[in-house]
Amino acid sequence: MSETNPATAEVAAPHRYTAAVAAEIEARWQDFWDADGTYAAPNPKGDLAGDPGLVAKPKKYIMDMFPYPSGAGLHVGHPLGYIATDVFARFQRMTGHNVLHTLGFDAFGLPAEQHAVQTGEHPRVTTEAAINNMKSQLRRLGLGHDKRRSFATIDPDYYKWTQWIFVQIFNSWYDDEAKQARPISELVARFESGERAVPGGRSWDALSAAERADVLGEYRLAYASDAPVNWCPGLGTVLANEEVTADGRSERGNFPVFKAKLRQWNMRITAYADRLLDDLNELDWPEAIKLQQRNWIGRSEGARVDFPIDGEAITVFTTRQDTLFGATYMVLAPEHPLVEKFTPAAWPEGTHDVWTGGHATPAEAVAAYRAQAASKSDVERQAEAKDKTGVFTGAFATNPVNGEQIPVFIADYVLMGYGTGAIMAVPAHDARDFAFARAFEVPIRCVVEPSDDRGTDASTWDDAFVSYDAKIVNSHGEDVSLDGLGVTEAKARITEWLQGKGIGEGTVNFRLRDWLFSRQRYWGEPFPIVYDEDGIAHSLPESMLPLELPEVEDYSPRTFDPDDADTSPETPLSRNQDWVDVTLDLGDGRGPRPYRRETNTMPNWAGSCWYELRYLDPHNSEKLVDPEIEQYWMGPRAGQPHGGVDLYVGGAEHAVLHLLYARFWSKVLYDLGHISSPEPFHKLYNQGMIQAFVYRDSRGFPVPAAEIEERDGAFFHNGEQVKRELGKMGKSLKNAVTPEAICEEYGADTLRLYEMAMGPLDVSRPWDTRAVVGQYRLLQRLWRNVVDEATGEVTVTDAEPDETTLRALHKAIDGVRQDLEGLRFNTAIAKVTELNNHLTKVGAAVPRPVAESLVLLIAPLAPHIAEELWRKLGHTDSVVHQDFPVADPRYVVDETVTCVVQVKGKVKARLEVSPAISDDELEKVALADEKVVAALDGADIRKVIVRAPKLVNIVPA
Repeated sequence: MSETNPATAEVAAPHRYTAAVAAEIEARWQDFWDADGTYAAPNPKGDLAGDPGLVAKPKKYIMDMFPYPSGAGLHVGHPLGYIATDVFARFQRMTGHNVLHTLGFDAFGLPAEQHAVQTGEHPRVTTEAAINNMKSQLRRLGLGHDKRRSFATIDPDYYKWTQWIFVQIFNSWYDDEAKQARPISELVARFESGERAVPGGRSWDALSAAERADVLGEYRLAYASDAPVNWCPGLGTVLANEEVTADGRSERGNFPVFKAKLRQWNMRITAYADRLLDDLNELDWPEAIKLQQRNWIGRSEGARVDFPIDGEAITVFTTRQDTLFGATYMVLAPEHPLVEKFTPAAWPEGTHDVWTGGHATPAEAVAAYRAQAASKSDVERQAEAKDKTGVFTGAFATNPVNGEQIPVFIADYVLMGYGTGAIMAVPAHDARDFAFARAFEVPIRCVVEPSDDRGTDASTWDDAFVSYDAKIVNSHGEDVSLDGLGVTEAKARITEWLQGKGIGEGTVNFRLRDWLFSRQRYWGEPFPIVYDEDGIAHSLPESMLPLELPEVEDYSPRTFDPDDADTSPETPLSRNQDWVDVTLDLGDGRGPRPYRRETNTMPNWAGSCWYELRYLDPHNSEKLVDPEIEQYWMGPRAGQPHGGVDLYVGGAEHAVLHLLYARFWSKVLYDLGHISSPEPFHKLYNQGMIQAFVYRDSRGFPVPAAEIEERDGAFFHNGEQVKRELGKMGKSLKNAVTPEAICEEYGADTLRLYEMAMGPLDVSRPWDTRAVVGQYRLLQRLWRNVVDEATGEVTVTDAEPDETTLRALHKAIDGVRQDLEGLRFNTAIAKVTELNNHLTKVGAAVPRPVAESLVLLIAPLAPHIAEELWRKLGHTDSVVHQDFPVADPRYVVDETVTCVVQVKGKVKARLEVSPAISDDELEKVALADEKVVAALDGADIRKVIVRAPKLVNIVPA
């Protein structure tokens, strides 16, 4: 069956599969699916309840990471994951599952707000337009989403429940004894009854309302506090650590970011650090993502130690308490709250000049250094810089193990966000401390015996000696000695001694910091919080939710000179006084009272922390989610002890942002009894990226990839030679290819097949428009194997297939089944292609059972053409819910396989043998072969190595 020349295709083959035919077929079947509700997944109850028989099937919940609806629309790189999950979902439906697969939109965010600032157009208008455009683009790809379940985070009916969850978190605390979140009312009851002591020693009744609020603020899982934050004047907002680049600039806009102390909302995610770590073990996630989360959480065991100073103490956390005798100075983070308290008015007598930084007083030195440190990011501060910076505070603390007075410095390599914001410096055994001590002429004392020949006089060393497998030396006091002990033994002994003295204890520390949850923006969820006349925060009752965004004249937060750190936020909402100042009856028995609303908004991560739950029960106005529905789709089950979505596909870039935050929210909701699954996503799969060639002119500027001419391996644009490099695909790089362009030229099924055939799903791959035609031709051959291109009639025959075709068919069925289950879509397409080519080469009409099986095999990958051919083959039901073919084992195994026989390592014979032949039988057959007998020529045999059924290696004596 030769292919027709495209130039004469319409005349010679009027019923050929062309782009125009594909477009008509695809649009018609998409309309049918929508009208028929083909992809509607029934719930066990509620307004989406469906056929009990379908609900009784095993369920499969498949999700894509929330897309943000960009005004630029999609390029062909965006749908890679969506097509993959669609193929997998279709396969699961055909293998007997009730499949929930849908897609919503993560629609709050800075791009729409920035557009509103520039144009005055409300962000909702541009966002909804972008959503509609994206829906249209995705529909054209034939994605099988349950559209009844779709929503956007900007829908008030959705963010009502985002606000409701915030209220639950605000009204909760973490009970360390029970290891779970509990209602804050239970903590209040314990304070009232005296069961739990009130911090500070006073009775609960003796505290004012404001004092009680302050106490509870130290326990709430959502709390406001004055804390160091990442302030970005150029954006007019604060940023989470994860939104700041390694060079201390904003991820969006590339503005400088400074450390500032502002009152902001936080989520106490640190309370869940242990559980976030431990539960990773039960998740089917890529090890690389698990490792990123483990490193971000950063669990370390050590001790807290108090260093007395002026009648109080500086507390440090250390993992090397065994080296306490080697601590010769202390370092505080520049932001540490005790710095000002212990800084004297004048330099102590004998202060080294290098310690003062050239300043007349300690206060001047500290102020100048703090300003310098504020301009650096946390990453910059912790980088291994050649020159260490810092300044002496003028204060001395006491080393508790030997009574020595040691100087207290501030230095930017110590962070307030890690540990206690203070370290004991043991310069002999820490590289950074060693460099600092050399720079500031501080004593260096060896307390861990070096394993090399440097000796124990640390003043002669060129660098620190760091070891966890050495003996402790020079570490003895009046009532404790660590000399001669190994590191582990020394840690245990000194920890016990510290606890006995009441000046320390063994403890666990985490790198994880509480989640900064405030943004000084307009286009985000308003906080359901109001403040009374005493400044006490109150959550709104559910009856007042959703609290919708008000109209404002100016959408932008006030921005400042990007380099001016001495500024503070002014939010768009704060300028709407009629909305900010309100009189409300919160139902707390106090009647109507004046309140002031919170004028920050939630970060764009808020809506994506729980959207997997809304897909389950999207129209429920009474509950977050019906418990029976949540249990059905996400509850724990065999192999999934923490429950969660069965397959979650998205980019690896969300490892410590969205994925960590969503896990935290799930655990709080689980603790409070709202859901049965403490983890949101059981299986995570990270798809690769579709890349594209970028062409740059002599100035380094991108030029349109579509206008490039290739000559003799070089590339030209308008006659000028340009450079080619592989990079991201995007509008700014002028190399974006739209899905519409490919659909117009080849059809959506071809685009789907090409993206799935490009390579393994989890590997990045370059886009090549010229290669798309290969999958187009596969579909044309498939069409020709069923439909006569001249008449449009079905050509299949009712004759029985021959054994060769049966073997080709069932091997394909077996292989494609395994590949689709394992998300190996490229190899599944290769096997379909191989079967289709076999049928093409035969040349005769294709037997009906083979044609139907072939259509079913390709249905998850190319659903439109599969639906059309299935209908042409005489079926009236959609192919979507047909049973996927099952291979007959008799035809999967080859009837014979070729066995290679070697003598002295050289091939002497090839035997056709049964795949089930035993080693002994194969050895006998090989030794009896006349070619092997001739090769041996009567020689004795020293060894016969048999690897049935494919190899026999004979070694003569």
